[in-house]
Amino acid sequence: MTDDDVDFPPGDGPASGISVTLTAGTLHAIRERVGKRGVSAYLEKAAQRQIERDSLGELIADFDKVHGPADPEAVAAKRARLTGGDSQAGTAT
Repeated sequence: MTDDDVDFPPGDGPASGISVTLTAGTLHAIRERVGKRGVSAYLEKAAQRQIERDSLGELIADFDKVHGPADPEAVAAKRARLTGGDSQAGTAT
């Protein structure tokens, strides 16, 4: 059995090398933050976060198909309760 036969969740399994093309500015910004030897770990974490965001977006879309979109006023009220802020903050006018 090879690694390709196993379905590892994001962040698990053996490391595998690939070639990635980035713009010079993006690569420079990453190296400024993490140094030359931290680029792979930085990109791994960024990819994991993007997978989480994509999965969350899919979950929300599925929920909306079943239940309809969330009521903006109810969302604003709940946000205000969580943050202690104005229930109108963050709503479109």
